Amino acid sequence: MQKNLPLYILLLFLIVVNAFFLYNYLGSNEKVDQPEARKPPGAFLVKELGFDDTQKEEFRVLTRTHRRTMRGISDEIRVLKDELFSGLSDATLDAANTDSIAALIGKKEAAKDLEVLRHFKQVQKLCNTKQKEKFSKIINDALRRGGREQGPPRGGRPNGDRPPRPDGPRGDRPPPNH
Repeated sequence: MQKNLPLYILLLFLIVVNAFFLYNYLGSNEKVDQPEARKPPGAFLVKELGFDDTQKEEFRVLTRTHRRTMRGISDEIRVLKDELFSGLSDATLDAANTDSIAALIGKKEAAKDLEVLRHFKQVQKLCNTKQKEKFSKIINDALRRGGREQGPPRGGRPNGDRPPRPDGPRGDRPPPNH
């Protein structure tokens, strides 16, 4: 019995930890901070614009067509990128070939942007006059917000101060020469 005491203690500890895990994972029926059920991307527009049933159905058809087109373009871009990066270890890869593939990728990315614009124009055609005004406001707000979230914040660093430069041989950079 004395030789096996550490094993019994370890076994008891593992049983308690497993019971605690199972209770927290399976036993608790409370859903704390669970996000709402995921809604389709277009649900926001349908709700905000107040589409009627015929507008909703036409919007669903437009959205399905748009997604199919976008998926096709994205697949073409993926194939081009695979081709571009598959030549990474190839010693015979020339700059002209990589430039032409990169140009094709750029054209496909432009085609995606044009498809998004075309889709939004079609959605706008579904709207009545009041809905068109609201739709324009939603799109403009999204464009402004999207531009703000990219890049460094305006106004410089907080408090306007730069962090201290590392100095000496332990730092990343040598001390400034004055």
